[in-house]
Amino acid sequence: MNATAIQASYDEARPFCPNPLNGGAAQKPKPEPVKVVATPYVWRDPTTIKPREWVYGRSIQRGHVRAILAPGAAGKTILSVGEALAMATGRNLLGQEVPGGPKRVWLWNLEDDAEELARIIQAACKHWSIGPEHIRDHLFVDSALEGAILKLATSTAAEGLVINRPLVAGLTDELLDRRVDYLHADPFVSSHSANENDNMEIDSIAKEWAMVAKNAKCGIGLAHHVSKAGAAEVTALSGRGAVALINACRSVLVLNRMGEEEAKMWGIEEERRRRFFRVYDDKNNRAPPSDKSDWYTMASVSLGNGVNDDGDNMGVVIPWSPPDAFEGVTADHLLTVQHAIDRVANAQRYRADAQAKAWVGKVVADVFGLSADSSVKADRARINKMLGTWFATGALLKVDGKDDKSNDRTFVEVGTWALQDVPPTSPSEVRTGEEGGGPNRPHPTCPPIGAGVGKGGPRVGYQGGENPGGEAEAAPHTPTVFPAGNPALRPILAPGETGNEPIPGYEDFE
Repeated sequence: MNATAIQASYDEARPFCPNPLNGGAAQKPKPEPVKVVATPYVWRDPTTIKPREWVYGRSIQRGHVRAILAPGAAGKTILSVGEALAMATGRNLLGQEVPGGPKRVWLWNLEDDAEELARIIQAACKHWSIGPEHIRDHLFVDSALEGAILKLATSTAAEGLVINRPLVAGLTDELLDRRVDYLHADPFVSSHSANENDNMEIDSIAKEWAMVAKNAKCGIGLAHHVSKAGAAEVTALSGRGAVALINACRSVLVLNRMGEEEAKMWGIEEERRRRFFRVYDDKNNRAPPSDKSDWYTMASVSLGNGVNDDGDNMGVVIPWSPPDAFEGVTADHLLTVQHAIDRVANAQRYRADAQAKAWVGKVVADVFGLSADSSVKADRARINKMLGTWFATGALLKVDGKDDKSNDRTFVEVGTWALQDVPPTSPSEVRTGEEGGGPNRPHPTCPPIGAGVGKGGPRVGYQGGENPGGEAEAAPHTPTVFPAGNPALRPILAPGETGNEPIPGYEDFE
């Protein structure tokens, strides 16, 4: 390069400083002023406000997005098929109502092929006796493995996040043309090619799904995997990747398999435990939170498509309720248990220790025709549940003492005697004395009960007196009453009180 070329390059070079050194400033366009206006609230008659449009139970709302979180193989795909059939038929198959009757449902699966989806759907239809006439024009199914690609957005280093606007427009139009009430995309991670850990990108994609739901006037469900860290107990915050998806959803269902302790409590064998799972709405911004989980189990249904056997056996989700230990139990049963315990005295009393030969659970087993053997887990769990409740309510008491070898043991004695013909777990009445079928005097381990509650609540008349624990007959006095229900909620008497002392200010209260 010669001197002439260097001089030419110098003359053509842009100045390093954008502003001239002579003090003259480069003119920049001035930003236009922005006026911000707050909108006054206009009072409305609440009866004229449009109610929320629920599509399925209280978890799917028209115009909004929900998420379904579950660990792998927990049953979310099979559950989504069960929900779809419930909505398509308008039937309460899984314990949720379908407001307004049958709905139009679109299942778009991004990881299973059409054959596998058909197996799952037909098994559920076979179990629920659903025919083609029940779902015609109400159930639509697509699979990405069959060419139905669903990529709402992509992200590259060169262009950043790009929303697939033609797909969004086409999807919205099809939802409107088919009058679809609910679209289920499974899984969410396969519906985009963005960085799943980038909150800004995932937030944009989630908001795009929300706009589709709003513009198409339908509910949208996004199945989502959980992270390894959330594998123990799945919550709304256990989702894989950015939390922005969860923040954008109005409802988040979480699925959890039955735990080992839950299985032991209900007497379910370990090999059957994985068939059970519970569902809980861990985030619902549009309905009161549920106070309990909905339980489901997997039923096995044969498709009958085999040549030499029954063919494929598929799982079908059906509602399940944990066993109630007190189903069919009456106060007569408790009274029978109490009499059996009361007949045994001194060192031969029944023990609280389940390993003891004289375990009190064996009495319960005899009364209900159950097995107290530890190998029969369902019966054993029911016995423990009943005993736990009776100890908690005071129907039975744990008393420390010595056995015939002077070893310290925990024995079981009768606490508050049961009232016959009243379920022992209901908010009912429990008596002491002859009206309850027990001894004429309260059992020495059961302190005397105080006077009643007045006019405000249920009460039971009881003719008797304070028993200090001796053999002398109680002195007659005015009949007293005591509250029904849990004895733990009754008055606690100080030494010397009978329970009949007037309360200052309430001397005339009856």
